[in-house]
Amino acid sequence: MTRPYTPSFRLDGKRALVTGASSGIGQACAMALGDAGANVTCLARRADKLAETVATIEQDGGTATARAGDQTDLDAMKALLDGPAFDIVLNAAGLARHSPAVDTTPSDYDAVMDLNLKSAYFLSSWSAAAMIRDGVQGSITHISSQMAQVGGPDRAVYCASKHGMDGFVKAMAIEFGPHRVRINSICPTFILTDLTRPTFADPDKRAWIEDKIKLGRAGEVEDIMGAAVYFASDASALVTGTSLLVDGGWTAD
Repeated sequence: MTRPYTPSFRLDGKRALVTGASSGIGQACAMALGDAGANVTCLARRADKLAETVATIEQDGGTATARAGDQTDLDAMKALLDGPAFDIVLNAAGLARHSPAVDTTPSDYDAVMDLNLKSAYFLSSWSAAAMIRDGVQGSITHISSQMAQVGGPDRAVYCASKHGMDGFVKAMAIEFGPHRVRINSICPTFILTDLTRPTFADPDKRAWIEDKIKLGRAGEVEDIMGAAVYFASDASALVTGTSLLVDGGWTAD
């Protein structure tokens, strides 16, 4: 027999772009890719927080650079992605403005859609175009949400943006596949971060969350880091156009 060997989860020599890398899930994913050997470009608006991300990656022996910028600035994003292709693109930038659907304002709708859907779409399109141009068999991963699979109270706009994201991931996988460019999404449950601490501080909301999560606990950023490395690496070489639920069983009902 010819013995099979486990594909490598290492990312040595790969160039990675991580958006939303200044905090929370994006920061953790940037560190995970750095731990696996990738040279990570960390993109977000807050330069001071980006510096913390880069410093942490470097002190653990990794390589990283900071690039302050707004992902909704499409001209700047296009200029970045017109350069040499990244091997790995991981988009963790996101925004939520929760309210009952009957109270949604056009400005809130536009803010959520511009970041969660529009900028994510063009980040995918332009990064894939560079990969195809340069002959890079790359990986694009979006941090979506379990709310791309279900609905939730006061989350109509957020759900719409994440359902849309998972929709274009499927369509783009069909187009990019012949070029060996993969695109997927990770769909987390509620993850404890600085942004979600106010939600978890409300006893009623925390009880509702923990009751819906079959494993009985909220998510931590560490729960997402392994999935980020998996999608970026050869371990997922035949995986594209799919959503990986990291939801503790929320959507199992």
